[in-house]
Amino acid sequence: MGRRIKRKGLINTEAVREFINHLVAERHSLLVLVPLVLAFWAIERWVFAFSNWVPLVVAVWASLQYGSYQRAILAEDLTKKWRQTVFNASTITPLEHCQWLNKLLSEIWLNYMNKKLSLRFSSMVEKRLRQRRSRLIENIQLLEFSLGSCPPLLGLHGTCWSKSGEQKIMRLDFNWDTMDLSILLQAKLSKPFNRTARIVVNSLCIKGDILIRPILEGKALLYSFVSNPEVRIGVAFGGGGGQSLPATELPGVSSWLVKILTETLNKKMVEPRRGCFSLPATDLHKTAIGGIIYVIVVSGNNLNRRILRGSPSRSSEIGDGSSGNSSSKPVQTFVEVELEQLSRRTEMKSGPNPAYQSTFNMILHDNTGTLKFNLYENNPGSVRYDSLASCEVKLKYVGDDSTMFWAVGSDNSVIAKHAEFCGQEIEMVVPFEGVSSGELTVRLLLKEWHFSDGSHSLNSVNSSSLHSLDSSSTLLSKTGRKIIVTVLAGKNLVSKDKSGKCDASVKLQYGKIIQKTKIVNAAESAWNQKFEFEELTGEEYLKVKCYREEMLGTDNIGTATLSLQGINNSEMHIWVPLEEVNSGEIELLIEAMDPEYSKADSSKGMIELVLVEARDLVAADLRGTSDPYVRVQYGEKKQRTKVIYKTLQPKWNQTMEFPDDGSSLELHVKDHNTLLPTSSIGNCVVEYQGLKPNETADKWIPLQGVTCGEVHVRVTRKVTEIQRRASAGSGSPFNKARLLSNQMKQVMIKFQNLIDDGDLEGLSEALEELESLEVEQEEYLVQLQTEQMLLINKIKDLGKEILNSSPVQAPSHSPSRSGSGSGTGSSYSRRLPAPM
Repeated sequence: MGRRIKRKGLINTEAVREFINHLVAERHSLLVLVPLVLAFWAIERWVFAFSNWVPLVVAVWASLQYGSYQRAILAEDLTKKWRQTVFNASTITPLEHCQWLNKLLSEIWLNYMNKKLSLRFSSMVEKRLRQRRSRLIENIQLLEFSLGSCPPLLGLHGTCWSKSGEQKIMRLDFNWDTMDLSILLQAKLSKPFNRTARIVVNSLCIKGDILIRPILEGKALLYSFVSNPEVRIGVAFGGGGGQSLPATELPGVSSWLVKILTETLNKKMVEPRRGCFSLPATDLHKTAIGGIIYVIVVSGNNLNRRILRGSPSRSSEIGDGSSGNSSSKPVQTFVEVELEQLSRRTEMKSGPNPAYQSTFNMILHDNTGTLKFNLYENNPGSVRYDSLASCEVKLKYVGDDSTMFWAVGSDNSVIAKHAEFCGQEIEMVVPFEGVSSGELTVRLLLKEWHFSDGSHSLNSVNSSSLHSLDSSSTLLSKTGRKIIVTVLAGKNLVSKDKSGKCDASVKLQYGKIIQKTKIVNAAESAWNQKFEFEELTGEEYLKVKCYREEMLGTDNIGTATLSLQGINNSEMHIWVPLEEVNSGEIELLIEAMDPEYSKADSSKGMIELVLVEARDLVAADLRGTSDPYVRVQYGEKKQRTKVIYKTLQPKWNQTMEFPDDGSSLELHVKDHNTLLPTSSIGNCVVEYQGLKPNETADKWIPLQGVTCGEVHVRVTRKVTEIQRRASAGSGSPFNKARLLSNQMKQVMIKFQNLIDDGDLEGLSEALEELESLEVEQEEYLVQLQTEQMLLINKIKDLGKEILNSSPVQAPSHSPSRSGSGSGTGSSYSRRLPAPM
């Protein structure tokens, strides 16, 4: 329609030219016009004159032709729109070749795709090799990783869109056969070789068909191989001195690498396992290194024993266990949830539609994860449980701070959900794989993501409880910082005692340093012990082991591994679930302290503690109330509040001050008794070490050693202006400038995060902090300018003294003396004043 005349009253020469070209192209119109012109000329010449009618006839004819021309244009535009609509609505397209795609891939592969994919795959490959080490190899290290200059070929036999149920699918063949790799591994061989060898991967071949599925209205793509791809890997060997080793000296290395790659592909991206490529509208350029997720197993649906029995069983039955009678009994099942090495179980439930309603706290150690749900049956005739079926839900961090969840639906369809922010709960009904019926309803809530820069992506509900007490720049490779770990408490620990109590202790291992807590005897263990570790370059994980003390030794009741990568000068409060057991969590408080901050913050001052109130305290008296008061212990110093009688919600509003010496600040809540001894109704530790001078932390602290109760406190590290200046002047100007610069950078990062979250209250607080930093910076600049002027004046005075005290030669009394070679001219000089 763009070729129409757009403005009335003006002749569009372009439209006229197109119309004339159209008439020329329509030859039948000209063939009709020529005979008519000849006939009119003959009548005009020999019969009668009608010259006045000729223009009218030509105008009518031209109008008819122009109307036909406009109708043709309109029909052409409508045809194009109809074809576009049909193309968009159609799920099937004809087979098309992809030479253009391979040409484009070859142009961008070397300088973009190769570098990006090599960087992404290198860490994955090294981690996988260490996990699946060969018996011949004691240790292996990745020295070099590059995918070379030869890209894979896609769609050599063509590609097209098809439809499977309601899902659109694109299928194309994948062929990557290259001998241009540069992958170098250094392996320390075990006995009988006892030497170091280099393994060079010099060729790689992967062939198969790939399926691509768009999900969530184009927010992501799922990709997978249709079946197990063909994999071949070529390797060469070399010694430490460069001498080559024949392949027969290291038998099985090539097959070992092929097996690792094949198993990884089968586990990650062979139907029905699918990988996910997210397409966020915005990218915050954050690197997620882990997270915390709540898994709620809601219920099962249509758990029919006869149908589920068709799935393979992983248990071995013993005893005759009358299977004929068991089919008439209601099925008793439970669900085991697995995430990496962590597993948790629901309670046993009966019936085909059990309601489990079990919630588990689980930890991720990467930006992706796979939640596996295994369904087991309690068979009275078997020692072990029977495995009936299983299903999986995968999750992935998306660059816009959201989370993607997807699973395999019925008939290999796709179930996908998108949580736009942390704290948003999603519900999925996932069918069990390999069976014709049976579904599991789960609810998933990603509580927070942890990033490599030390920041957290928190939901709006829990962000206040994890308030950051300090800030600093990103983690340096060698800072000499301290990692402070406080082991607070444990819950649901495995116990052999009928009362549920156990003598438990916790070991912490960071690098080669091992620290151990005291042994406590309680169902809900409370240690409240703090340990310090020197930060190690390249060490990213803290290992936690929980032990139960027995008569003949100790029994391991769970382990955990926690990533410390990117932790900043702030505190991280986390419940760590124990692995290799069915239950148990350890509560940790982790801090990273920079020496510069600790020196600046430990200046002489006072710790001001305001005990505001408490809530939901334990009833210690028979009448269902308590007479609570708080005993505060700071190092060797002790103070206590007044007693509030007959209440579980006391309000003290008392202020206490202690000299700041870095001691632990402990609160012990007691129930007052006139005649009998006082009884404890909880205790806790107030963390204040991360506070800046004159900064206040207002928080509710849960009480340990009891089932409920919280204390509301406000703690302030009070430092006078003179003390602040003294502490600031104790360091070098370079350190002070660097400290101010780091604080300004961190506040700007905090500003950006608060703007993204829309937190107006946090923005006002951050603005006040920025204004105080600007004032401090201006004062520091004035101080520097003053010192600069004083230094310049001292240099000028020193220059004048040097000029006034320059050496002057004494006059000569005789030519012979002045010309004598043995003597020297005498001179008088004053002693220069010592430089200031």
